[in-house]
This record gives sequence, C-alpha cells and structure tokens, in this order.
Amino acid sequence: MTSWICATCAVEHPSSPTPPASCPICSDERQYVPPAGQRWTTLAELSAAGHRGRVRELEPGLFGVTVQPEVGIGQQALLATGPEGNVLWDPTGYVDDELAAAVAEHGPVVGIAASHPHMFGVQVEWSRRLGGAPVLVNAHDARWLQRTDPAVRLWEDRLELAGVLLVRIGGHFPGSAVARWAAPDGAGVLLSGDTVAPNPDRRSVGFMRSYPNHLPLSDPVVAVIQTRIAALHEERPFQRIYGNFDGRVDRDAATVVHDSAERHRAWVRGDHDHLTGTDDAVRSPEPVTGAAGATPPSPSW
Repeated sequence: MTSWICATCAVEHPSSPTPPASCPICSDERQYVPPAGQRWTTLAELSAAGHRGRVRELEPGLFGVTVQPEVGIGQQALLATGPEGNVLWDPTGYVDDELAAAVAEHGPVVGIAASHPHMFGVQVEWSRRLGGAPVLVNAHDARWLQRTDPAVRLWEDRLELAGVLLVRIGGHFPGSAVARWAAPDGAGVLLSGDTVAPNPDRRSVGFMRSYPNHLPLSDPVVAVIQTRIAALHEERPFQRIYGNFDGRVDRDAATVVHDSAERHRAWVRGDHDHLTGTDDAVRSPEPVTGAAGATPPSPSW
C-alpha cells in the first residue's frame, strides 16, 4: 500500500490503497485547501519529479535542511547537533536515502520533533531512514497525528533530549513548542517554528493563530506566551532565534520577543486605533447600512 502525502501541507498520512478523502490539517481554519481541491502525492512521485534535499550550515553545529523544488509548506528543517546526538526539528515533507545520509553524516539523530502539526512533514519516513529515531509529538496535539508508528513518543510540557530542551508554549496550536539548543559558542539558541515567528526585519517576531489566513492571537494568549518565553530565558538564556523558514533573530532575542509581544498586545487591545483613520467611528460607531440604505437585521445567534 501507498503512504500518502498531502500536496498542500506535505504531512504524511497512513498507508492505504487509495488516498484519504481530505487532509484534516488543511481543512482546519489555520491552513487551507487550494481552490483546485485536495491533492495527494507520494515520495516516489516527488522523487520522479526531481525533488531533492540539501543540508547547509547555518552556524557552527546548526544545519538547515531544505527541499527543492519546495514541497508543501516548504519549511526549513533544523538539525541541532551535540556530543550526545542530534535532534531534527520541523522535518521536511520529503526525504530520500541521499538526504537522510547527508543528515546522518553529522552524527546520529536521537530525536525528531516538530514545533506544531503543520511541521510534521514525513516524520515517520525520516525516522525509518535514520535508524528508527524517536518521533516526538506533543500530547496536546496528538489528535492531529495522521500517521502512527511505533517510533512515535508523546511528551507533555517539557522534554530534554541530547542537550536540547523542548518546551510547550501553546498559542498557534495547544501543543506549539520551542526548542532551546546550546550552541558551541556558549550562546543559547531558540528554535521557534511558528510559535514565535521571526519577521523579515530580523528585529521582531509574530504571534498568530493562522499565518496564511491572517488570524491573530488575542492579548491574553500572547501575554501567556510572553511569560513562558521569559521564564525559559531566565532558566536557559538564549540570544538567537531561528524560525521554520529563513527567518531569524541574530541578537537580544529575549528582548525581541518581549518587545514584539508588547507591540502585538497593544494593537489587538486597540491602543493604536488613533493611527488607523477609524478612531472616531470606533468611539461612536455608526450603524452599518445595506445597499439600499436599510439597517441589516440583527444576527439570529
């Protein structure tokens, strides 16, 4: 039987004679099904189409794993290395023997983890090509796991593996997590996925329920994320952040998270409504009228 991969998010699904009717991850409001409808692919099909992987050094001890042409969401996986073994973070939606061998050249992978379900990729296939490395799934997001396997291990709020500390932060998904890695230069590095997403300016991060559909998180939720990240920094300081694409923060990362959270919270509270040209209407809302000038009926709910 064939192991199916959603062509939109590149998350693997169980083996079956025919593909599933839909991808639950893409049907959720945080993701999307393209206008052309649900499509499926396989590793064999992707390989035949010319997809290949690449491993490149981002900084000493930390490597980015990418696939070209991009598959699904197109994330960059991160390989955090250390003397006790390596952790593959946010695995890609494609792997072949050549790419697995390129990752294994940097040492044994002792764990595969995703920041949240959009980043599950083909994690079970990665495990099988890396000698059965454990696939670490946060228990709060276990319902989103599409392909089960004996290699899958659930974890709750914290898990330390080969010097990499996984911490559940929540927000984007209930189980959204970050990983704190100790770089060889002594600096702490945060692998953040979408939990706190580095912006293109490299001086701020974002907090969203949905990035493609532009759904923000609320003030109270971002306050909790802010507090949890601050507590992690106090326990295990970090200076840099890497997201799940090319985004990164190169210095003062904890301050960047704090200041970005304050900015986000102020905007969703309405502190800056005077900058939008709508503040008078916000203070004294006018009735919304229909095309013929009639006031729409009150909603039935």
